[in-house]
Amino acid sequence: MTQDSTLSVTFEKRGAVALVTLNRPQALNSFTRQMHHDLWAAFDQAEADPEIRAVVLTGAGRGFCAGADLSEFDFTPGPDMVKRADPGPIIDQAFNPSTRRIQSLRMPIIAAVNGVAAGAGASIAMACDIAIASPNASFIQAFSKIGLIPDAGSSWLLVERLGMPRALALAMTGDKLGAQQAKEWGVIWDVADDALAAAMAMAEKLAVMPTKALVATRKLMMGAHTRSLSEQLDQERDAQSALGKTHDYFEGVKAFLEKRPAQFKGE
Repeated sequence: MTQDSTLSVTFEKRGAVALVTLNRPQALNSFTRQMHHDLWAAFDQAEADPEIRAVVLTGAGRGFCAGADLSEFDFTPGPDMVKRADPGPIIDQAFNPSTRRIQSLRMPIIAAVNGVAAGAGASIAMACDIAIASPNASFIQAFSKIGLIPDAGSSWLLVERLGMPRALALAMTGDKLGAQQAKEWGVIWDVADDALAAAMAMAEKLAVMPTKALVATRKLMMGAHTRSLSEQLDQERDAQSALGKTHDYFEGVKAFLEKRPAQFKGE
């Protein structure tokens, strides 16, 4: 996959950073089934390249992602319409795998939210390790407006980041959350006039850091709420023991003792 404007997801290598762009601007980058497959292919391409140590995910045009492309649902009248219009299969086969794929990447991923992130688009942005939004970006839990519930991880991610009162109100009302308020409430990391440039700068910073330690940090923190403190202490011990066998651990300690910048390899 390359930077081909005809693809629903494009891939561009910029040094140690992979820029992955959702590329259906005419539909605010709403997801089709094929778009999920193209996204996974882009992630596969990034992970297959040992030089790539961070990913930036953004959207083409004026939106980040408007969620599912509802035109793919078949509401043609007929005896099996309910079965054909059932959103469960596409969630199981496409949206859930995309969220899990983001969370299992071998390198950090930063979302550059350049415009509206609605429905599952907001879920995808929150699933990334760090999200930076442009001032005109917004986050909308649009599910209630079509009689559904937050999916692709939003019902979990919203509660984790906002607490129950704010999460439940946003999910029920479907009201728009502006970028600045999203930052203040903890949905995203930052707001920047040029979200893509800021995300690229963050990715470049992370790309020269100890990649395995960053990903292990993600895994530990995302699972922390399911464990007691005692259980988390054991998880930390095991993670530290595993990381203590890596090149970057030895390089980091040696560089500290020698009072020089560390040269991490992500190994």
